[in-house]
Amino acid sequence: MTRIVYIEHDGTAHQVDAENGTNLMQVAIDNLIPGIVGDCGGACNCATCHCYVDPQYLASLAAPSQDELAVLDGLLNPQPGSRLSCQIKLAPELEGMVVRLPASQFF
Repeated sequence: MTRIVYIEHDGTAHQVDAENGTNLMQVAIDNLIPGIVGDCGGACNCATCHCYVDPQYLASLAAPSQDELAVLDGLLNPQPGSRLSCQIKLAPELEGMVVRLPASQFF
């Protein structure tokens, strides 16, 4: 199990313990975290699971694929920690990771 902290745009925090190997989008959906929509079901086809990963955790993540980069390129306001939560698999080294959610998943 890995603990993740999702922080909504308004500052509301949600701590979730989830199985390693599960992606961040599915964990958010399974735990009814507001702010993650996941319209494409994790197929890396949309940006409705966009999140901002806190900088201290970025080095622990696999680099984004070309497909993910192409989707992120379509965002109106990407940030340095912008990632698609469907593309981030939980692992022990991500324990305590903070993920911030944008004001809207629809731009």
